[in-house]
Amino acid sequence: MRSVLQNHVASFEHLPRLSARLSLVLRALPEEIVEDFVADSTFQITLENYRPGKGSQLFMSLPTHREHVSRCVVLRSKLDQAPEDFALYIIAHELAHAFLRNGGWKDIEDAEHAADALALSWGFPKPKLRWF
Repeated sequence: MRSVLQNHVASFEHLPRLSARLSLVLRALPEEIVEDFVADSTFQITLENYRPGKGSQLFMSLPTHREHVSRCVVLRSKLDQAPEDFALYIIAHELAHAFLRNGGWKDIEDAEHAADALALSWGFPKPKLRWF
C-alpha cells in the first residue's frame, strides 16, 4: 500500500529535497492513514504551478457523491529550499488536512489546530517561529 503513495513522489523528482521530504513524511504515516488515502480515488498530491504574471492552474478530482471535499494536497516548490523542520511540518500538516477532510480531530474542532495536532502525533511538530 505504501508503494502506491510513493507514486505521488515521482512528480517531485526535479526537486530532490522536496521529494525526499515528502517521501519521509509519507513513510511516517500510520497504516490506517495510508489505507484511507489509497482507497480514495480523489486523493492526490501535486505541485503548485504558480507563474508570476500568469497565475496558476490546478486540476483536481471533484468530490464524489460520498464526500463533500476533494482531497488534493498542493505543495509549493519553496519547500525544497525551506528549513527541514518547517518543510516536514508543512507537508504533514497538509496531509493531515486531507485525512481530516478539513475538519476537526478528537476534541479539537478548529481545522488548523486539528491538522497541527495530527501532524504532531505523526512526529512533525510545528516549528518555533524564526525571526530573520
